[in-house]
Amino acid sequence: MKRVLIIEDDTSIAQFQKDYLEVNGFQVEVEHSGHKGLQAALGADYDLIVLDLMLPNIDGFEVCRRIRAEKDVCILLVTARNEDIDKIKGFSLGADDYITKPFSPGEFVARVKAHLARYERLLAKREEQQQEIHLRDVVINQSSHRVYVRGREVFLTSKEFELLCFFANHPNQVFSKENLFDRLWGVDATADLSTVTVHVHRLREKIEANPSRPQLIETVWGAGYRLNV
Repeated sequence: MKRVLIIEDDTSIAQFQKDYLEVNGFQVEVEHSGHKGLQAALGADYDLIVLDLMLPNIDGFEVCRRIRAEKDVCILLVTARNEDIDKIKGFSLGADDYITKPFSPGEFVARVKAHLARYERLLAKREEQQQEIHLRDVVINQSSHRVYVRGREVFLTSKEFELLCFFANHPNQVFSKENLFDRLWGVDATADLSTVTVHVHRLREKIEANPSRPQLIETVWGAGYRLNV
């Protein structure tokens, strides 16, 4: 049974989310403040965290940042605001997806299931792909989900790691933002193409010697991105 943690200060919304997830076979726990939610997230293992942005004590952005610094877990942000700056900030902090209130029970449950399914597929691929990939001064260990840059390990979120592995397994090929979005996020995702830009930017910050002049993940103007080897 998959474990889900809901961090939501509105008790009626939290109960609504909990009820529908439990009906669909999930084990669900709920916390109503940023502080308690963060403690729960770091103190136990969950398969997915549903995280509201507007929380007392600690806001959802900070909770997301702290969880991502220590845990490799799916994070679904929930908010009543529908502003691009919030989405970009959330993705840059390591969130996997973003859903705006109000939303239907069907959409909510489908989104949770979709991300868990993608995460499980990623784990299965990691187990199958035992070899290391060497890209200049970057080493990717696909089985252990570890990346080393100039001999030092760097932490990537699940989606950043998936994006890097996709590039590494398709070197010297140009992929448009649309193509990357469809392959890595799926056609049913509600995020937009800026998601791809944000993740490429974050990946460059972690693996490029000079992120402002990337040599590994190159922008092909008017076409997309290409991994140079």
